[in-house]
Amino acid sequence: MQNDPLSSALSAIMNAEKLGKKSCTVKPISSQIKTVIDILGTEGYVSETSVIEDGRGNSLQIGLTGKINKIGSIKPRFSVKNDNYERFEKNFLPAKDFGLLIVSTSKGMMTHNAAKEKRLGGKLIAYCY
Repeated sequence: MQNDPLSSALSAIMNAEKLGKKSCTVKPISSQIKTVIDILGTEGYVSETSVIEDGRGNSLQIGLTGKINKIGSIKPRFSVKNDNYERFEKNFLPAKDFGLLIVSTSKGMMTHNAAKEKRLGGKLIAYCY
């Protein structure tokens, strides 16, 4: 049993990206993992995704674009207010306006830029650049 399935999924994506593969399979999947991968897809870090149903937790086939330099989950899940995003951008991202933080807010999961526009705080989930 895995302690953190999201972290395992993101490290599988990172390892496949480093090897130069065009796709990656993540197993098992949850709604949180699927939402994070969907956000990465809308930002252009991954291409198409498809769910492979096998009856035992299912798996997710992810197409890679080669744009990911580093990806990972944030543990512990830090709470962040809408005016404190810059502090965490300095900690997890290499430069201002480069990469993204994924935040779980009361309105759902979104990037830190969308959360800043909507003036929402939340819990930090993952980073990618």
